[in-house]
Amino acid sequence: MMASPTTTWLQRRLGRDGNPLRRREDLMAGWLVPAWFLAFLALAPLIAAAAGLWVHSGNSAVRHAQQSWHEVQGVLLRSAAGPEMTDNGANTWTVWTLAQWTSDGLKHVAAVPVAAKSSAGSTVPVWLNRAGKVEVPPLSTGQLNAYANTAMAIALAGLAVFLAGIAWLAARILDKRRVASWESAWLAVGPRWSRQS
Repeated sequence: MMASPTTTWLQRRLGRDGNPLRRREDLMAGWLVPAWFLAFLALAPLIAAAAGLWVHSGNSAVRHAQQSWHEVQGVLLRSAAGPEMTDNGANTWTVWTLAQWTSDGLKHVAAVPVAAKSSAGSTVPVWLNRAGKVEVPPLSTGQLNAYANTAMAIALAGLAVFLAGIAWLAARILDKRRVASWESAWLAVGPRWSRQS
């Protein structure tokens, strides 16, 4: 018995078309994609929240350490080198170049991180930790949020790939069971069919 012309693709896909030749494996295979979507929709908020919390908790320790830093103004002794191609200003490049500053009444000269193409003699902020060592400027709230969003996107992509791998493996297992089922059915019917001819 074939499916009626009014049967939709979705009904056939999900095994709701009344086809008597459809086996249990066929029904299970038809539900793999909807199950993948449901699993993704159920797990995505949890995975995204966990990734965001992981990034924020990791960065909270960094932010706590950064609270003890202080900023001084330095003067660049050399121009900062820059890339040949800046992507029309879309990329911001940070390079280390020599600068001079005064801290606790003492003059210091060391390499500091500055924006590429900064010219010699320009004033730049220099971030120092408690020991007076130069640090990369602290992360802004926007940068932290960008890192969290990136981590969430990577986690969601990983979840999608993981679930797709499980669905692919389940489909392969169902295919093997389906073939074995058809072979056993043929072994039962084949000899009777041969005798009648």
